[in-house]
Amino acid sequence: MSDELILVRISRAEAILRAQACPSVTPESFAPASWGDQAVAVSEGGRGSAWFIHRDFGTDWVLRHYRRGGLVGRLIARRYMFSGLERTRAFRELRLLHILKAEGLPVPTPLAAYIYQPVPMAYEAAILIERIPDAVPWPSAESRSECHLWQKIGRTIRQFHNAGLYHADLNCDNVMVAGDDIYLIDFDKCQIRPVSSQVMPRWMTSNLKRLRRSVDKRLALLAAAERNELWQHLELAYLSESG
Repeated sequence: MSDELILVRISRAEAILRAQACPSVTPESFAPASWGDQAVAVSEGGRGSAWFIHRDFGTDWVLRHYRRGGLVGRLIARRYMFSGLERTRAFRELRLLHILKAEGLPVPTPLAAYIYQPVPMAYEAAILIERIPDAVPWPSAESRSECHLWQKIGRTIRQFHNAGLYHADLNCDNVMVAGDDIYLIDFDKCQIRPVSSQVMPRWMTSNLKRLRRSVDKRLALLAAAERNELWQHLELAYLSESG
């Protein structure tokens, strides 16, 4: 993977940050309508703001628009306060993905991020990443009730934690299963945090508790006793990767 990301200023109101190895992209690349039938809305976890982009050659892409949730999102869906390009959510996520990928962690390949300022003090944003071939969210995996999958997920999460990665939205739908491989996705608002070799930081415990709540919600079709047993396998595998 390239060591550099390239900033392209389209105009005073538009900018693209892209990977050096990424094919040339334009602002139109971040508009699903410009892809026609090649753009298909993501049905699971996309919240109406993500699309799979089918490409005739090479790996398919995922396009995601940054969108507010909750009550605020009903009023101001896509606009955020602008305080500099490098502080925008899209640029920060792309740079973080670039770092994690370079460290060999299982994340999607980052391609490009786009910032548009409809007014000087606000911006809208989008990001392009490679689609992970044959990957499905954890709740949709055929092996979702198998012990070995939960163990792999536990080990994978600990690998990210050992690298200092705090995932701001660690839930079942952001854990992707691709055959025998596990990936994490959606690194918006995620951070690299200090790691102690002596005591497990509180943020790690918080991440696991958040994931457990998601497990109880998204994998509710599994009996509670079965979920508890499988979760214990996940935790033991997580602890075995303490490094």
